[in-house]
Amino acid sequence: MTSRETTQFLSLGEEHPHRMSLSDRLHVLAFGAIGWPWLLKSLYGGSQKARTALIQRLALKPDALPNLGSWKADIGFLKLIADHVLELKPDQVIELGAGASSLVVTRALQMNGKGKLLSFEQHKEFAEATQQWLQDNGLEAEIRHSPLRELPTGWPGRWYDHGPLPEKIDLLIIDGPPWSVHPYVRGAAETLFPRMPVGAVILLDDAARPGERLVARRWRRNWPNFEFKLVHAGSKGTLIGRRLS
Repeated sequence: MTSRETTQFLSLGEEHPHRMSLSDRLHVLAFGAIGWPWLLKSLYGGSQKARTALIQRLALKPDALPNLGSWKADIGFLKLIADHVLELKPDQVIELGAGASSLVVTRALQMNGKGKLLSFEQHKEFAEATQQWLQDNGLEAEIRHSPLRELPTGWPGRWYDHGPLPEKIDLLIIDGPPWSVHPYVRGAAETLFPRMPVGAVILLDDAARPGERLVARRWRRNWPNFEFKLVHAGSKGTLIGRRLS
């Protein structure tokens, strides 16, 4: 959830559910059955010590970050985001799935003295809550309500109706849509890869899950000019991609 409140264990589905095909339903059921170890790991949002260290590093208010865990980004992933924003000093960050990561990105950009965040969120109330949350902390970003729609890319499930995009993306953070739409749904993020210059970075959350591992395998085959590696900075793994040429 994009608010500061404790959230439910399972991720929310679509704002306006569509009729899923039998194949998609079977994939969701199958991956849900084998994905419980990763769902259980989602309950752990990180230690209080690590949370405090991140808050101090970004000079945020003590209560700026929400109760993490459940299906939110955990502290390990948030720290990885902060590391990359502060190191890369990107001009343009795109985020798929708003929330605590939006706060971390915008604060790190503010510390850099440059850069913009454009975040896509399928739930209107979450988009509005995140926008207000950032304002409460003196931060700015465009949190765009982007319902899910059909996308003819060869990937199953549905994708953000994101509207106009910037020509260049320096950092792409992928934490949505949820697996309950389809286990491979985040694979469609590759539609944004052509906008990424040499040196640009991709951060895919939940990358140790079976669905995301298959997505990563296909990306490696489709995009040989990117280097992808799985790291275990967070409880659910992160796939880091970097454009080489």
